[in-house]
Amino acid sequence: MVTPIELAILVLVVAFFVGARRVVDTVKPFIVNTIVGLIVLVLAGWLGVGIVVTPLVLLVVAIGGAPGAVLVILLHLLDIAFVGLPLV
Repeated sequence: MVTPIELAILVLVVAFFVGARRVVDTVKPFIVNTIVGLIVLVLAGWLGVGIVVTPLVLLVVAIGGAPGAVLVILLHLLDIAFVGLPLV
């Protein structure tokens, strides 16, 4: 015999997993976009673009993904932003 407490716990567990699945489905495209942006940034580093990786660069790439990485690379190549300090 199933008690009301067991039934309530079962409903809560099912609701938790349904909610968790919806959160993962919502966040998944952002995670993929961030990973692609970081790959673009690493490839640019391997190709000789000397971008100094700072928390701001990582934030722009994490939020913007691949377009954010391209923006960082363009701003660096045009010497507008994300230019490293010269070594003395």
